[in-house]
Amino acid sequence: MSNVLVIAEVRGGSLKRSSLEAVTAAIELAGQTGGKAIAIACGSGLDAAGSELAASGVAQVVAIDGAAFESYSGDGYANAIAAQAGEHGATAVVMTHTAMGKDLLPRVAAKLDASIATDATSVKFADGKFTVQRPVFAGKATLTANGTKAVFCATIRPNNYAAASAGGNAEVNKIEPPAGDLLSVVKEIVASSSDRTPLQEAKVIVAGGRGLKEAEHFNLVEDLAAAFGPGVAAVGASRAVVDAGWRPHREQVGQTGKVVSPPLYIAIGISGAIQHLAGMRTAGTIVAINKDADAPIFKVADYGIVGDAFEIVPALTKAIAEVVASK
Repeated sequence: MSNVLVIAEVRGGSLKRSSLEAVTAAIELAGQTGGKAIAIACGSGLDAAGSELAASGVAQVVAIDGAAFESYSGDGYANAIAAQAGEHGATAVVMTHTAMGKDLLPRVAAKLDASIATDATSVKFADGKFTVQRPVFAGKATLTANGTKAVFCATIRPNNYAAASAGGNAEVNKIEPPAGDLLSVVKEIVASSSDRTPLQEAKVIVAGGRGLKEAEHFNLVEDLAAAFGPGVAAVGASRAVVDAGWRPHREQVGQTGKVVSPPLYIAIGISGAIQHLAGMRTAGTIVAINKDADAPIFKVADYGIVGDAFEIVPALTKAIAEVVASK
């Protein structure tokens, strides 16, 4: 029997939506290994997150809850999680591919002397080995890799698994953080207050490029994103737009920005430079709007509209708003 540990990310007492996608991956993987999916979370004040995880379909929840873990500590969290992985006989550990996941899971893998794959779009167990698939060469190809050690770790790209739904009733085992000095802790997080949907968690991304001509015209992108309703869509931008100072870097999609994989990606006035395609070509459905019929973006688009964005986008925004309002 091989249990699968899924590390849940909790920020400000709230469970990150993408962690529920990692839960789905862990449950599927546990079904293939013949083991149990066990969720683990570190932090302080984890009652609400623990209850949400307990209802997600996992067999058990471990909440390492205490004042010492109020702020993120890579070494502290990794020590605690590695100990739990050994205690529960985990042969696989998964986590979502976020900033925390990219920092924490490699630490855990090192302590477990485990194989690790990052930014996976699928994880499976068959014929006695763990296998992942991940995009490479700017998304032009898919690499299949096998784990070679007794324990396998993988970070999973958001929006490649459905979020686990409520319905379970797992036991929550609440324990104190292990004693000992932490090598490092996050003392302060400086972030702008915003109710915007995080780019990498959005179900829909509406992105704009230089084809919008000037920063003021980005209201077309914002209006279209808003038409999908609260918490559904996020605004993205090409590198050229960010370099021009039209939009903040946090909205940049591409090789030097954020790599996203939403169910729906709408590219407006974006030509489709390879740097941008590397960040979004694994999206479920890609819609491109561009007046240049030869723009490279159309080569990866599922649906392409050749025409003037200043005419097409307002009409599309109105149509989507009407559909959303009718539901």
